[in-house]
Amino acid sequence: MSKSESEKVVSVSSRGQATIPKEFREELGIETPGRVKFARTDDGEIVVRPIQSVTDLRGILAGETDEQGRSAVERLRAERDGDQSSEETLRRRYAGDENGDGS
Repeated sequence: MSKSESEKVVSVSSRGQATIPKEFREELGIETPGRVKFARTDDGEIVVRPIQSVTDLRGILAGETDEQGRSAVERLRAERDGDQSSEETLRRRYAGDENGDGS
């Protein structure tokens, strides 16, 4: 670590939680409450980066699966297929029911 870099030691709770020192939050523009991401550099160091927008979350679930072994994309597609099926069923059921009351 160079002399220009500053260091802070913080405690980690039994739940794995640590507080980012105020000076670092301010420098990085991390709002509280807020979200950050941890990234490993090519040198093997772990860095904390602020999440400024939804696109900063891209790839965060890459390689992760649910209890059924489905990726996030597979699960989203299944959810959308289910929603579309439900919507089509409701449209058929209430076709011609302009009042929306079933009468």
